[in-house]
Amino acid sequence: MNVARINITPVKGLGLLHPDEVELTERGVEENRRYYLIEGWRLFNGKDHGPLVQIEPHADNGALTLRFPDGREVSGEVELGQSVSTNFWGRRVTGRLVHGPWSDALSDYASRSLLLVRADEVGAGCDVHVGTMLARASCERLGRELGAEVDGRRFRMLLELEGPGAHEEDAWGRVRVGDAVVRVAGPVPRCAVTTQDPDTGIRTLDTLAGIKAYRGLRDGNQIDFGVYFDVVEPGRVRVGDAVEPLSS
Repeated sequence: MNVARINITPVKGLGLLHPDEVELTERGVEENRRYYLIEGWRLFNGKDHGPLVQIEPHADNGALTLRFPDGREVSGEVELGQSVSTNFWGRRVTGRLVHGPWSDALSDYASRSLLLVRADEVGAGCDVHVGTMLARASCERLGRELGAEVDGRRFRMLLELEGPGAHEEDAWGRVRVGDAVVRVAGPVPRCAVTTQDPDTGIRTLDTLAGIKAYRGLRDGNQIDFGVYFDVVEPGRVRVGDAVEPLSS
């Protein structure tokens, strides 16, 4: 079993990047989802406007670059302004508004009035736990249910794994991944973002109906696919690194 792909994004909801390696700390991959969008002080993401995934974001040493699908690029040094507090599904995340050209460019693209925020705390932009992982065989099993190929990028998981059987990850406890050790923290409930094509953001596949059809519902309403994890021992994780379950 090994790491097949790593998925991160500096700006929550925008296009995924696929580095060959990352440093996994107690706060996850620290450059992952450091920035996020709000509309009227409410979190704004791919459920609100799927084509955000067509924007390629890069963050490096205090600079931020957004490359739009029409070839336009908006780039510069990040300057922070007013403090804000945002509800991340029942969890308060504090951050500061980002001054500069990015909010206007994103607003024009989405035809919505958006503001870009940088989270105060590294790792705070993650949904619940600091990391997620999914076996590619789980996507293949869903594909058989739907009669279509299911790209793992639809689920925007930090780590995609090659080798485990379908949903084998659900039963793991502690897992060695590359130089790190993580602890599975429970299932990931899925949302409508997974129905969207990972390249275009357009709804193309009813993943939720497919998952529900063969996995059922948890607690009467949760459609689970993949797992959360927390980091027990930090370390480097590379594409191709071995994945070894240590407990279940």
